[in-house]
Amino acid sequence: MTDQVYKTDALIAEDIDAYLVAHQNKSLLRFITCGSVDDGKSTLIGRLLYDSKMIFEDQLAQLEADSKKQGTQGQEIDFALLVDGLAAEREQGITIDVAYRFFATEKRKFIVADTPGHEQYTRNMVTGASTADLAVILIDARKGVLTQTRRHSYLANLIGIKNIVLAVNKMDLVDYDQATYDQIVADYTTFAKDIGIDDFVAIPISGFKGNNITGPSDNTKWYTGPSLMQHLESVELNQNADQETAFHMPVQWVNRPNLDFRGFAGKIASGVIHPGDEVRILPSGKTSHIDRIVTFDGDKDAAFAGESVTLTLKDEVDCSRGQVISNAKSPLEVADQFEATLVWMDENEMIPGRAYVLKIGAQTVSATVAQPKYQVNVNTLEQTATKTLDLNAIGIANITTDRSIPFAAYAENRELGGFILVDKMTNATVAAGMINFALRRAQNIHWQATDIAREHHSEMKHQKPAVLWMTGLSGSGKSTIANIVEKKLARMNRHTFLLDGDNVRHGLNKDLGFTDADRVENIRRVGEVAKLMTDAGLIVITAFISPFRSERDMVRSMMQPGEFVEVFIDTPLAEAEKRDVKGLYAKARSGQLKNFTGIDSPYEAPDAPEIRIDTTSMTPDEAADLIIARLIP
Repeated sequence: MTDQVYKTDALIAEDIDAYLVAHQNKSLLRFITCGSVDDGKSTLIGRLLYDSKMIFEDQLAQLEADSKKQGTQGQEIDFALLVDGLAAEREQGITIDVAYRFFATEKRKFIVADTPGHEQYTRNMVTGASTADLAVILIDARKGVLTQTRRHSYLANLIGIKNIVLAVNKMDLVDYDQATYDQIVADYTTFAKDIGIDDFVAIPISGFKGNNITGPSDNTKWYTGPSLMQHLESVELNQNADQETAFHMPVQWVNRPNLDFRGFAGKIASGVIHPGDEVRILPSGKTSHIDRIVTFDGDKDAAFAGESVTLTLKDEVDCSRGQVISNAKSPLEVADQFEATLVWMDENEMIPGRAYVLKIGAQTVSATVAQPKYQVNVNTLEQTATKTLDLNAIGIANITTDRSIPFAAYAENRELGGFILVDKMTNATVAAGMINFALRRAQNIHWQATDIAREHHSEMKHQKPAVLWMTGLSGSGKSTIANIVEKKLARMNRHTFLLDGDNVRHGLNKDLGFTDADRVENIRRVGEVAKLMTDAGLIVITAFISPFRSERDMVRSMMQPGEFVEVFIDTPLAEAEKRDVKGLYAKARSGQLKNFTGIDSPYEAPDAPEIRIDTTSMTPDEAADLIIARLIP
């Protein structure tokens, strides 16, 4: 072991408390290594661990054991063993996920994220960068600035990393040529200015040879700047910036172990809080004062950004998980419409208008994404028109949430302005997003309360509002059954309205086609109309293919609990095609009709409909009677 490790062992043996205090008081730098494939990211991390001489004892013990196996007992630990230990993916030849490593020096602690270089794993790079304070952008000196260099630099800047290190690696393979280094730095400087990176530190290195990693190299006497480790140890971190802004804390959970204690626990996102300070609960806007700041070690007189605490209030105000406790005089904005930057992470393209789960802080809401305003070409920085976003695409789009949420612009606070989108059906994270600002119309448009409520409309009609949502393949019999249901309900003096898919496309939705995005918008509009009709106290009957579960669930979420009745008109494709009253299947089979459900566009059958109608064993009249019996017991 090295002298530094022996010194550390001695301090641990003499005074473990002193060691722990000294270690805890070191600042922590989180940084990411990124760049193109084979630029040497894992090798560089291995060199940092090896040369820092501060890897943990269990790592040292394992490396020494490996040395003994290879007959190198008594010699210094082989650097190649450490690099090989980092390359868990070596059999595949590529890094496909984010690998986090911890190490420390006498001056600072570090967490480094080794991220993939391949473009298809951009989402992994974004994950690693989301918590980083600094980015080390590696460039192979033989290849210069590449596409992934630009992409990762753009993303690092987009995510808000202010400290950028340009590590020109493999200088040993270009004979430490200064002209090659200078040209790469000049090329990168031009690109960096275009994307808003005004300042960065460039260092010529060789991760494999160790040049300019922990100290100056005789091979680059023309370079007079710091080594990489010297820069990592000394770079200033503005970790107090969040403490200089207004206090905001998302509530992660409500702690109530007994009737005498009710605390609101969370991690302070910004600012400082003291007992007695006035706070505002968002989005409700109710105010109170801080009573206590409770921690595991006892009450505190003050708490700062980054600390996890439990706050108690002097008043019994409604506050739950997902809400934000904010400084009363400088509260967060609250809105339900935003412009945001999206990094699309799913192999399935974004579908404008589809409802996704949006998670921001401790809040979870339903959100829809409009057609993107534009997509960014990272190589040229051109803003190109697009109707959707594909895997790894970066675009700007408007987002609407189903209720107002407190937020900050991402440029002001990562935690309060960054979010993810989750697919409601697969539960997969499909995008990472950054709120740019609230849309002006979100502030100018307010709900106007009316004196006649939906309950009054319902009582006047002597019925409970409902939506009978009939879904099934074209030709399954939806319109036929829906028409019979309405006639039977009319004879029972029920107030109804029938929304038929073909009829709606003659007016309200005549501007829509049959792409996936248009189908989603078609159902969204119909859902909003159906909601208004239930507010009027009507029984709404619909007949729409509505092929996607997500959109049917979206309409269900618009309605009052129990008012949405999903009716699956279950007719096999072969039977529906056999009927083919309108001749549509024949056109689809011949290629004359594109995006036809069941042929070249999918139909997602309901998982658990309230009513299932088997049209192969039941007449339309029998089906109508079954539906009405379910609606009116």
